[in-house]
Amino acid sequence: MAENKTRRTDASVDDYLAGIAGVRGDDARELTALITEATGLEPAMWGPSIIGFGDRHLVYDSGRELDWFDVGFAARKQALTLYLTTGFDGYDELLARLGPHSTSAGCLYVKRLADVDSGVLAELVRRSAQDTRGRG
Repeated sequence: MAENKTRRTDASVDDYLAGIAGVRGDDARELTALITEATGLEPAMWGPSIIGFGDRHLVYDSGRELDWFDVGFAARKQALTLYLTTGFDGYDELLARLGPHSTSAGCLYVKRLADVDSGVLAELVRRSAQDTRGRG
């Protein structure tokens, strides 16, 4: 069985964030602080470009096993990509109040943090992390 390419590393989150220039870097630093405060979890690098918060060992019905984070994000060129393990079922009201965004499976895409309601985003992240931890 193939191993997951994205794994937790010992790389420095601060060094990674320092290497992201401009508005995207400012947003990435702000989002790191927002997620840390909303979840109470410390950030860690997962692979070369994902900042994850928390970690868990998953075993799928197929037998596949995976170490993964509770909540994470990547500062991609096109958008900030937030990885919310639980998906978006039950979050319709929060998503309606968030501001401009798009979603796919467990990903939330936001072009700029200034365009969305940071309080709503913090609540969405907090609830997603709680729901993830609640699933064992």
